[in-house]
Amino acid sequence: MARNKQFNQRIENIPAEIWLKLTQIDELKGQWIAGAQLSPQVLNHLKRSVLITSTGASTRIEGARLSDEDVEKLMRGIDIQKFTDRDKQEVKGYFELLENVFDSWRSLKFSESTIKHFHKELLKYVKKDELHRGDYKKIENKVEMIDAAGKSIGTLFDTTPAYLTPKEMQELVEWTQESLTEKKYHPLLIVGNFLVEFLQIHPFQDGNGRLSRILTNLLLLKEGYLYMPYISHEKLVEDNKPDYYMALRRSQKTFKTDHKDITSWLDFFLTIFLKQSKMAVELLSKENIEKLLSMKQLAVWEYLQKAKETTTGEIIRGTKITRPTVKQVLDKLLRLKKIERIGLGRSTRYRKL
Repeated sequence: MARNKQFNQRIENIPAEIWLKLTQIDELKGQWIAGAQLSPQVLNHLKRSVLITSTGASTRIEGARLSDEDVEKLMRGIDIQKFTDRDKQEVKGYFELLENVFDSWRSLKFSESTIKHFHKELLKYVKKDELHRGDYKKIENKVEMIDAAGKSIGTLFDTTPAYLTPKEMQELVEWTQESLTEKKYHPLLIVGNFLVEFLQIHPFQDGNGRLSRILTNLLLLKEGYLYMPYISHEKLVEDNKPDYYMALRRSQKTFKTDHKDITSWLDFFLTIFLKQSKMAVELLSKENIEKLLSMKQLAVWEYLQKAKETTTGEIIRGTKITRPTVKQVLDKLLRLKKIERIGLGRSTRYRKL
């Protein structure tokens, strides 16, 4: 098959460090599956936080200016006058689509129709994109590098011509589906190849970068990397934006040559994902209790750290938090062996271990 030959050319120069990263990521994946015993409340808290962080990061990569705090306010229904309607429309579309992926990935099929539907949902609030939502581009577009102020600082590369886009997308999606099913190659190599080629084709008039990150979350969840909703992939990309652009450019400029090579992109993608995987496994550590607590629960924990010994009543008065929440946190901290109970009944006291 021609595409298998092309893919083999692109990965034939992969250095040992990349194979090592693949091994490390899969070891961490196994640790997450074996150790993921976080409560539904903790997971929901983490997922809500990641939805806000990922939405803010992914839209800022493309030039939006809303901070994570602004995103949270917007999703709580608080209008923010200082930002344009377009910024707010893009944020709302991204947040809702990513939330759907996190909640429904098991029933979502990776296909061309899904990709087009996602594009429609991503831009459903953006008035300027009404005419091309969910449809491949009809005119040529280009990839630009965007600075922190949302301004273009230059063209990165030319994309696939509009008339070739439907054919190239069909071939890319079909090859990706088949390769993931056959398991001849490591799934992260297949996903990495899909992303770099999708962004080279740039199939839609607008929204390609944001859509690529939505699809990253979907594909990695479907390949068993179940911690995607709990550590933001988009934030790690945003934190390394210059490297992101350069890795894409270095790999994509080889596509029309006799020396096709996506090593640069794979190295960036796997470096980011390895860091994400490590951060996910760290969530399981008892030493990272702060990451597992809500704001109210954290206030109880901080009070306990300051007090030598204390009672439930003293915690309630000191934190202004309700008795059921305080008891819930105490039970959790006891299970995690962060505190100990002294005495019984009304004389029960707690102290930090």
